[in-house]
Amino acid sequence: MASHIVGYPRVGPKRELKFAQESFWDGKSSAEDLKKVAAELRASIWKQMSAEGIKYIPSNTFSYYDQVLDTTALLGAVPPRYGWNGGEIGFDTYFSMARGNASVPAMEMTKWFDTNYHFIVPELGPETVFSYSSHKAVEEYKEAKALGVDTVPVLVGPVSYLLLSKPAKGVEKSFSLLSLLGKILPIYKEVISELKAAGATWIQFDEPTLVKDLDSHILHAFTEAYSELESTLSGLDVLIETYFADVPAEAYKTLIALKGVTAFGFDLVRGANTLDLIKGEFPKGKYLFAGVVDGRNIWANNLAASLSTLEALEGIVGKDKLVVSTSSSLLHTAVDLANETKLDAEIKSWLAFAAQKVVEVNALAKALAGQKDEAFFSANAAAQASRRSSPRVTNEAVQKAAAALKGSDHRRATNVSARLDAQQKKLNLPILPTTTIGSFPQTVELRRVRREYKAKKISEEEYVKAITEEINKVVKLQEELDIDVLVHGEPERNDMVEYFGEQLSGFAFTVNGWVQSYGSRCVKPPIIYGDVSRPNPMTVFWSSVAQSLTKRPMKGMLTGPVTILNWSFVRNDQPRFETCYQIALAIKDEVEDLEKAGISVIQIDEAALREGLPLRKSEEAFYLDWAVHSFRITNSGVQDTTQIHTHMCYSNFNDIIHSIIDMDADVITIENSRSDEKLLSVFREGVKYGAGIGPGVYDIHSPRIPSTEEIADRINKMLAVLETNILWVNPDCGLKTRKYTEVKPALKNMVDAAKLLRTQLASAK
Repeated sequence: MASHIVGYPRVGPKRELKFAQESFWDGKSSAEDLKKVAAELRASIWKQMSAEGIKYIPSNTFSYYDQVLDTTALLGAVPPRYGWNGGEIGFDTYFSMARGNASVPAMEMTKWFDTNYHFIVPELGPETVFSYSSHKAVEEYKEAKALGVDTVPVLVGPVSYLLLSKPAKGVEKSFSLLSLLGKILPIYKEVISELKAAGATWIQFDEPTLVKDLDSHILHAFTEAYSELESTLSGLDVLIETYFADVPAEAYKTLIALKGVTAFGFDLVRGANTLDLIKGEFPKGKYLFAGVVDGRNIWANNLAASLSTLEALEGIVGKDKLVVSTSSSLLHTAVDLANETKLDAEIKSWLAFAAQKVVEVNALAKALAGQKDEAFFSANAAAQASRRSSPRVTNEAVQKAAAALKGSDHRRATNVSARLDAQQKKLNLPILPTTTIGSFPQTVELRRVRREYKAKKISEEEYVKAITEEINKVVKLQEELDIDVLVHGEPERNDMVEYFGEQLSGFAFTVNGWVQSYGSRCVKPPIIYGDVSRPNPMTVFWSSVAQSLTKRPMKGMLTGPVTILNWSFVRNDQPRFETCYQIALAIKDEVEDLEKAGISVIQIDEAALREGLPLRKSEEAFYLDWAVHSFRITNSGVQDTTQIHTHMCYSNFNDIIHSIIDMDADVITIENSRSDEKLLSVFREGVKYGAGIGPGVYDIHSPRIPSTEEIADRINKMLAVLETNILWVNPDCGLKTRKYTEVKPALKNMVDAAKLLRTQLASAK
């Protein structure tokens, strides 16, 4: 029985890729140094999978930024502003598209489906000229082959690539991106031909957009694309991989009828209903790649249940046509549980990271082939039973409090317009008030202080002194820049979710459980294993310290319940909304304690609210109902004079704008500049927004420093669709990843732009 892995984490067990990327970007190492680290990581991944007995090992799933940008490079679809003149695309052009450079901004970045992973959005139009400009897929196949590992090269499918793109600036929004299919397929043919010549016998096309609600004309594009590729694919086994949800019935019919395709991969964890479609109809003689091992979470597989599912499928497709697989790429999980030496032993027994999931896939394949490892299956069953019965998982008081939430929608008693009036009397802010989103640069020294405190190398007194000094520095800088509503810079936090999870019950933490979010940005998601509560205040001390250092309003900074949920590895033994309500109650306690401590502005970030939106429209309303309700729970008990902010970033918000309004926050700051200000289009189309709003005026994920004039121009575009008295001026997101040499001039230009517009508005009266 064969086994397959959809994709594997590329960051490295200890973030080796991240450090190599950043060293290269900072000019401390060469392109060859970066390539060497990448080659070593690839080799170790391929050898590991080969040693574990995986038959279908992927190649070309490694990326220096993301797989969609890799496809943009492959197709030579470089926007003209980057000055690329043809030939093989090198790091300069590649990273300029991803990060921008001193003279031009980066391309838009958005979330990869409903994950916390991001991709760079291709910019296409009728004038885009495509050419075969990156031979990475073929080179990596040959690289693996030279190591004695025969791999399955993976490409983002041509239809999904176009559906994930957007019309380039200046191109009509109604432009059909699928009209470019005929222009990109010749390049796919070139790649396929080179892979065949290099000895490839299988090829995998990732077409994850098939899980979405697609019109018949879009489904026809899949038929058209693979019919066109059929003759080039002749002689190869071809796998179409889908993931993250059920494949709708019409899409399933289209998929299994595609010409030249010999295998179909399905997510049978998040797409369990697809099983019914397979049982109803599956093409004879084709391979089924059954994704029964979860590629998105870190819980050990229930091997007995998976084996039962596989045995049922074996009866439908035949023993020689069933392949055991992961539900999606393992990119979304941590790398190796073996690196976790400090994790509680009982909790550790419930988990499986990427390396362990590879073992699970192979164990299931062997069991199907009659070589069941009884000891491995018994240990797995014991761990499953331990988790079900462990007293640390359940807290009756928490469950009772969450159950009592039903029956109220937890809205504040006064409408937002009246609240804003009350808040303005207290805060006395100018028009176009300026603020930042929360974090300030995380310096090497700051990281050292936190690391040494955790390792008990410095005392609590020394730690408090060092963090207080850092807060004071950040406060003074903001006062010098004349920012209106301040933040303390979050020097005590390594990560906005991890920081809160460490102080909430029901959470566990890893030392090396890193997961790539985008580029070199890695996060260490907490593990929610049990009922959640707040034993003690979490931020009140530092917020009070910060407020004592200034007379200006100081924001209390919290992460909202939906974001904590979506950026954690969440328990899978109860519905997600139940866990979210528990987190909401914990954050509610914190909000009310901040208010009692004299904090008048409290920001509850919901950066990931849009990210968790289900991929199928039929499921959206239920999610948005409990997600928005969870946010309202957190602040329903505060006074009218306490201003509640929230923040959202790097997703498409236009389709959920009414749910955002329903959150009933006093002020929302929201990413806008990197997405080419498409957020503003929703207001141009007539949506009325009465609360405070701060669409970001510059992109913080690029080192580029925008000019005062550029920012003023952005603000003017906002003023064309938003009332002056509700508009705030702020960056797109937090400043943690930037350097002070970038932050200071950018914020100065931002404040200068706000002042310039205030003067112009005053003189126009």
